[in-house]
Amino acid sequence: MALGGAGAAVAALALTWYVSHRVGFLMRADVSVLQGFAQLNRPRLDTVTNFIALLCSPNQYVVLAALPILLALARRRPRVAVMLALIIVGANETTQLLKPLLAAPRDPVWWDPINDASWPSGHATAAMSLALCAVIAAPARRRPAVAAAMSAFAIAVCYSFLELGWHYPSDVFGGFLVASTWTLLGMAGLWTYEAHRPGVAATARRRGGSVPGESRTAQFSIGEALTPVVAVLVTSAFFVGLIAIARPHQVINYARAHETFVVGAAGIGALGLMLASGLSVMLRRG
Repeated sequence: MALGGAGAAVAALALTWYVSHRVGFLMRADVSVLQGFAQLNRPRLDTVTNFIALLCSPNQYVVLAALPILLALARRRPRVAVMLALIIVGANETTQLLKPLLAAPRDPVWWDPINDASWPSGHATAAMSLALCAVIAAPARRRPAVAAAMSAFAIAVCYSFLELGWHYPSDVFGGFLVASTWTLLGMAGLWTYEAHRPGVAATARRRGGSVPGESRTAQFSIGEALTPVVAVLVTSAFFVGLIAIARPHQVINYARAHETFVVGAAGIGALGLMLASGLSVMLRRG
């Protein structure tokens, strides 16, 4: 399952690059979504978005990336800790290699030009690889809540640097898919290794989709796995509703004037939640 998912992620990654660099109306939509974010620019908001976006800059990220690895070690799962380190390093290095390799002109924006080598986003790759590794490292019963919280973190990072005008929205999709590819490859590799170790019930582990070394007593339903995600959606809708109530005309007018932005922002949020919660469901029998 994990290996097949990695193949699908690679295919989606290639498709995302092609449509964002070669399909005219989608290239224009990319810019339109970005302009919708950028026009939210306010000095006070910039202070917040700068802080959030910079959490995935190298100096801060090294500390954050160490946390799931340390958690895996604390839970006496050294092989999982090694896998998480490989996922984080591999995903982020792959993005840095893809940037110059796939660099190509994009539709321009009206502020400072965005580098042609912006796809995929390094910040999006870093945020999503951290989120997915945190889901794997967490105890099975805590994974749904961790998936919801960490997907919200990754989405917040991406919304923040889009508001600052650092990347095109399609760069975010690319970064998310690079992180997902490496996560699934890492899981497939570890499961294969564990399946060939003496005394390991390979068939049961493959069918269960568990992270090696965890008890099968921590089973929970898909409904339980998705409950925290629903909570995130409800909370988001609540805050959006409060803003709409406080400034109904401004919100409605902005949404009407930036319909593509609304769709694009929702798409980024949906993909972030789907990847983290989907991984939690995949591991639900851990």
